[in-house]
Amino acid sequence: MKLLRLLAGPLFALACVFSTQAAPMKALIVDGQNNHDWKGTTPLLKKYLEATGLFTVDVATAPEKGDLSAFKPAFKEYKLVVSNYNGADWPKETQAAFEEFVRAGGGFVSVHAANNSFPGWPAYNQMIGLGGWGGRSEKSGPYVYWEEKAAKVVKDLAPGRGGSHGPQHAFLVEAREPQHPILAGLPAKWLHAKDELYDRLRGPAENLTVLATAFSDSAKNGTGRHEPMLMTTTFGTGRVFHTALGHAGRNAKPEAMQCVGFIVTFQRGAEWAVTGKVTQKAPADFPAADKVSLRE
Repeated sequence: MKLLRLLAGPLFALACVFSTQAAPMKALIVDGQNNHDWKGTTPLLKKYLEATGLFTVDVATAPEKGDLSAFKPAFKEYKLVVSNYNGADWPKETQAAFEEFVRAGGGFVSVHAANNSFPGWPAYNQMIGLGGWGGRSEKSGPYVYWEEKAAKVVKDLAPGRGGSHGPQHAFLVEAREPQHPILAGLPAKWLHAKDELYDRLRGPAENLTVLATAFSDSAKNGTGRHEPMLMTTTFGTGRVFHTALGHAGRNAKPEAMQCVGFIVTFQRGAEWAVTGKVTQKAPADFPAADKVSLRE
């Protein structure tokens, strides 16, 4: 009996530790149409989220072509929605359900070409803040970029197309809000693997915070400006993390998504979108300013 009493305290404390650990949050990845390799990259995004121990992940795949009227994911059953989708408009009912989900506090992560989607859906463009292609123009909102000399974000209403990029290459990502939970503890500058450097993005840019930028070199058909790569917005009470990184062409190695910089900011951005904080620590293999770091 004395031994049982001695063991009771530690066993009870251990039980309390396990009982207070939060259950994984439910996340949904939406795919099915994309001008990028969604079939190859959705499994990567799923793996990265589950590797945090914070999420369980389902996938909702829209028809690759034809009628989308039956595409009605149950967004409200999830804490987080990740878009790996760039294609035909969703049904109005699905759009309304997604708006309600984010407005009511659901987390949303937009990955790379997901910011090309839905140029005519005002609420979606408010969520992502900035987008490209799809006929976007000055009517869509200002260009947004970082002015290095003034050390501030510029909103430029000049006319012109929304969205472009030069040839794929590795480039330096620079933190502009290094104390934000998504970036806190990460290097201020890091070399991202070969990717499309999106530039000339434009949109409503409401409640937009530019977390990190990359220089779009005019020698590579760029703008000569520091362009947003990592961003956050809010929509209603929902939080949105927008990464312009992560190109993956069909039948090609998804090097941009295997970059540890992409992986870690995606993982941290997903946690922040749901909880408003980040508990994940910076990994030892995070890239440096002069060296790309990849995971297989």
